[in-house]
Amino acid sequence: MNAPLKPSTAAMLSLAPALWAGNAIVGRLAQDLISPFALNFFRWGIAFVLLLPLAWHVLRKDSPIWPMWRQFMLLGLLGIGCYNALLYLALKTSTPLNVTLVGSSMPVWMLAIGSLCWGIPVNRKQIAGAVLSVLGVVVVLSRGDLQTLLNLHFVAGDLFMVLATIAWAFYTWLLSRSTGPQEVKSHWASFLMAQMVFGLLWSGLFMGGEAALGGFRFVMGWPLLATLLFIAIGPAILAYRFWGLGVQRSTPAIAGFFGNLIPIFTALLSVAVLGESPHIYHGVAFALIVAGIVVSSRR
Repeated sequence: MNAPLKPSTAAMLSLAPALWAGNAIVGRLAQDLISPFALNFFRWGIAFVLLLPLAWHVLRKDSPIWPMWRQFMLLGLLGIGCYNALLYLALKTSTPLNVTLVGSSMPVWMLAIGSLCWGIPVNRKQIAGAVLSVLGVVVVLSRGDLQTLLNLHFVAGDLFMVLATIAWAFYTWLLSRSTGPQEVKSHWASFLMAQMVFGLLWSGLFMGGEAALGGFRFVMGWPLLATLLFIAIGPAILAYRFWGLGVQRSTPAIAGFFGNLIPIFTALLSVAVLGESPHIYHGVAFALIVAGIVVSSRR
């Protein structure tokens, strides 16, 4: 049976979606300043520089990460190279409403991948929690109006978001089952740096393909610099730290339910950043998502 979810663990798994909600809003606002794959590359490039004072030893020739390069290459591909790059790309051709709706399938993918790839059993409470959580996201996305859902039209960007969600589900499971060197895993900055070393290779490769296809854009200025600093410190370094700790202290399946808090935090941040007013359905959706978390994590 699962151990009860501690308040500190719940706080960590909630702070990460809050920061990622800010990432979605800022990433949307920066579309005219920088192309999607370039945004992902420079984001992690800045995070890499900021973490050097804490984890420079990971880059030494005798570092224990090099013999396990395949494992870190895969983690870097899924968590750093793919997820946010696909998210930024999805926002170019799809609407935030559709992208968030597709992303709300995270708990389902978490449970399915855990069961199919690692034989993790799925119980009724987890299924019930997934249903409640997805219903909460549907409420906030439909704005309490069924007709809004009936009028949705899916485009190529929605497929990119499906791929992003699957990539993140695999990343989270691999994160919890990683067998990397203990001296690296026990130090959060070192473990994240080990992923970034290889993730930057993937991100640079994707940005190179973007440039080759004529899609590269980089408008230098204070707005772009402020954007890059925010998403490097908050959604990158801090959020990945909180998420990693939360996954280690709970389970990937439970963490997947907290991912559905992203659209709720996005709605709340929109009030402050975009001047939108909160509605009753925001409270209903929040209650459903929290209920899904509680039900799925109970003994």
